[in-house]
Amino acid sequence: MRALSPHALRRGWCPSALRPMETGDGWLVRLHPPGAVLTPAQLIRIAGLAAQHGNGLIEISARANLQIRGVALATHPELVATLLAERLVEEHDGDGPQRLTLVAPPLPPPACGGEGRGGGESPGRGSATAGRARPARPPIPNPSPLKSDVSDFSNALAMSETSDMAEAGGRGQRGALIDAAALADAIEARGRAIRGLPAKCLVIVDDGGPLSLDGFPCDLRAVAVAGGTVAIGLPDGRWLGPVDVADAPEPIAELLTAFAARHRENPDAIRRLRDLPPTLLDEMIAATGLPPTIPPAARPEPRRAGRFTTAHGQAALIGLPFGRSDVVTLERLGDAALRAGVAEIRLSPWRGLAFAGLEPTAVEPLLAIAADLGLIVDPDDPRLSIEACAGKPACLRAQSDAMVDAAALAEAAAPLLATGASIHVSACVKSCAHNGASDLTLVAREGGYDVVVAGTTRDRPLATLDLPAILARLRPGQDLFSRVSERGTTGPRV
Repeated sequence: MRALSPHALRRGWCPSALRPMETGDGWLVRLHPPGAVLTPAQLIRIAGLAAQHGNGLIEISARANLQIRGVALATHPELVATLLAERLVEEHDGDGPQRLTLVAPPLPPPACGGEGRGGGESPGRGSATAGRARPARPPIPNPSPLKSDVSDFSNALAMSETSDMAEAGGRGQRGALIDAAALADAIEARGRAIRGLPAKCLVIVDDGGPLSLDGFPCDLRAVAVAGGTVAIGLPDGRWLGPVDVADAPEPIAELLTAFAARHRENPDAIRRLRDLPPTLLDEMIAATGLPPTIPPAARPEPRRAGRFTTAHGQAALIGLPFGRSDVVTLERLGDAALRAGVAEIRLSPWRGLAFAGLEPTAVEPLLAIAADLGLIVDPDDPRLSIEACAGKPACLRAQSDAMVDAAALAEAAAPLLATGASIHVSACVKSCAHNGASDLTLVAREGGYDVVVAGTTRDRPLATLDLPAILARLRPGQDLFSRVSERGTTGPRV
């Protein structure tokens, strides 16, 4: 494999397997497994490669990608050759997104009635937030002569789950309304034909079921609103549609094509679709010919860990604390999945792994092993409500050890997090872990943190405090606890 150019190794872009990014602990290699799916044996194999070529740490990003940390540049070609030969990654040429879409793992409504770990009545982060719904989202642009052949898409969608509107455990939660993976594959095929899409461009495909992706920022959003139909959201809060799911890739591709053209004209000023002037967005929407529509109905926040009951057996969603694990832990988890008879593992945007098709007797042993390994199996675990970047020493720009501080916050601020609050710990202003707003955002600076309530890393802070002061003021009855809890959730960000 030929040496990478200085341009390819520049900092600040989206890394991949072929194009690593230099960090404070070596080179970061991001993996895009085909379809974001692995077998247990493949998970074990990737852990082994991370031990051989990296520093033994693996992460899952908020876009459901695996990352191997601490790779030596000298052995990077050997690592990539192995990943490609064993079909552990899916890479394509060009500077656009390696993975354009984000979908939730296809898990139906959760088990209820106290059935197993995490099986109780809480549909969200805890009983304090049960039934709490997140707000709505954005609009779209129009048709250009872009007719990629996605031949079997209509057939794939026709075979999507027929149990769409099934009630979940008597709680009134509906199941998936579309086959989100099939729609995402069709959008990916269209996206690869669009020249000049920014590497961070993202289209969320939400099946309308209980695993809502409302909390994830994106450029465009396709949300199922009924069986076989979606609404398309834009960053300014407008929605278009409804559109038959088989027809949805066309207007989405047209919007992306128009956006890419504007990005090519002014790449520094127009990085995301939200950067477009309103007049240009109006023109794009008008070109699609799609009518405006009301936002999709709000849904409760999703359960992001625990046991789920599906039409095809049991499933488990297991989280990595702040998206990071060591290779020994993942090897043991992969081995437990093999013994449990797991056929496939899907990467979760909640920085975890979804194990489907389990026999009922296999779920509890798998969850128990994961809990013993320090992984997240309880949907009320406060660590699920905190986003934290790699921090020191992994990041060259970091001004704090964000993950260590996040662990302290998860323990000290558990009562606040139980109310549904979200916290973002960022070791610098770049906001790598979460680029949207959080109820509380902490931005490292000069040994302390800028404290932002209901905002992002770039918003004006209330104060700059050291971590002990923040922990003290997040206790119930203290001022920061009150200010954050009174803000409620920040809602979805497109």
